[in-house]
Amino acid sequence: MARKIIIAGNWKMHKTNAEARQLANQIKMKATDIRQAGIILCPPFTALAAVYETIKDTGIGLGAQNMFWEKEGAFTGEISAGMIKSAGAGYVIIGHSERRQYFGETDETVNKKIKAALENGLNPIVCVGESLQQREENITREVVTRQIKGALDGLKPADMQHIIVAYEPIWAIGTGKTATPQQAEEVHGQIRTVLTEMFGQEVAEQVIIQYGGSVKPENARELLSQPNIDGALVGGASLKADSFAGIFQTAEQLSVSKKT
Repeated sequence: MARKIIIAGNWKMHKTNAEARQLANQIKMKATDIRQAGIILCPPFTALAAVYETIKDTGIGLGAQNMFWEKEGAFTGEISAGMIKSAGAGYVIIGHSERRQYFGETDETVNKKIKAALENGLNPIVCVGESLQQREENITREVVTRQIKGALDGLKPADMQHIIVAYEPIWAIGTGKTATPQQAEEVHGQIRTVLTEMFGQEVAEQVIIQYGGSVKPENARELLSQPNIDGALVGGASLKADSFAGIFQTAEQLSVSKKT
């Protein structure tokens, strides 16, 4: 079964509501011919509703960049899964390396957030990846395996149809460095092996595993052509409609050629 190629744009802490609406509109115009590949936009919380209004009549998905695991309560500054859903989003990024690095997220908190997202009908985009030091120490395999097992602990095989995994080597995020297609494919293959051990081969074969880390139009084709790379979680290149379109148009071409 050919897995769908999904390109998600993580806008991080960029774009006011007016800017977000403008960018979403530009992307919408460039995505009118996209039939096979998937597109998800992940603006800041404040712009979720504005972007939803812009893309609601299209096939473009909407995601948040984070969430808290409690339903409601005295958690100043936090956002629940229900709030995200009510703004029109169907996806949420969980465990991004910037959240782990700056805000103390752990495999345990990632696991709690994933469970809360699933309970509320959101599709988590679960991020894993190693630091440069860990890569140089040759412990990428151990680090990524631990993150996958910790993040997905206690989930049922049926839950996995709602989950996208994103492999993002921390040393390649926002640095201009990219894992070679071979390096990325190796880790993606390993992630699928861990998923097979946890949930069985049939489930593991269906899970979409994105690559993230300085993905741009210039390297998208080579990365997305790898057997276990099923899309991209795009940072900087998703903030300009032209560069983001270059990536999802490549995904569309590869999706069409996979089908024929």
